[in-house]
Amino acid sequence: MNTNIVLAGVGGQGILSIATVIGIAAVNKNLYIKQAEVHGMSQRGGAVYSHLRFSDSPIASDLIPLGKADLILSVEPMEALRYVPYMKPDGWLVTNTQPFVNISKYPDQQALMEQLNVLKNRVLLDADDLATQCGSIKASNMVILGAATPFINFELIEFEKAIVSFFERKGEDIVAVNVRALHVGYEAAMKAKK
Repeated sequence: MNTNIVLAGVGGQGILSIATVIGIAAVNKNLYIKQAEVHGMSQRGGAVYSHLRFSDSPIASDLIPLGKADLILSVEPMEALRYVPYMKPDGWLVTNTQPFVNISKYPDQQALMEQLNVLKNRVLLDADDLATQCGSIKASNMVILGAATPFINFELIEFEKAIVSFFERKGEDIVAVNVRALHVGYEAAMKAKK
């Protein structure tokens, strides 16, 4: 098993939390893992992305070459489009459709969605709305992780356990919201795949 994931978004959207949850689940499965992060500007709103690789055998590099990502997982649609060149021809894109407009020349949202809809293997969903329905818009990152789960060689329960491990210090309510968001995202992806 070799899996390459590019995670993308902007500061404050929880990209690194997603990477950590996936990393915990991978460690729990005794997999090798490598991660490379690029943080945006230290303020909220700077571009953030991470390369995450895990395997049942040693991994030489933490960077994913162009055209080799199994999955592009993004919490922001413009950032998703930016990393499409990393995706394998049979790879998947999972992204939030709600923009985080942090620049004055943000692309037209309809044009952006048209470009994403051209991709054969994609799950586009309003993660902000789904997370709000779960109890907190801050859980939109876990909605996206749930939506990505069908394209990662992990069971949903493995991510649930990782969420509990990662968020338990913040209390039971936070854990419950994030687990609920994971399930809602998973269910949305399964409907979108059909």
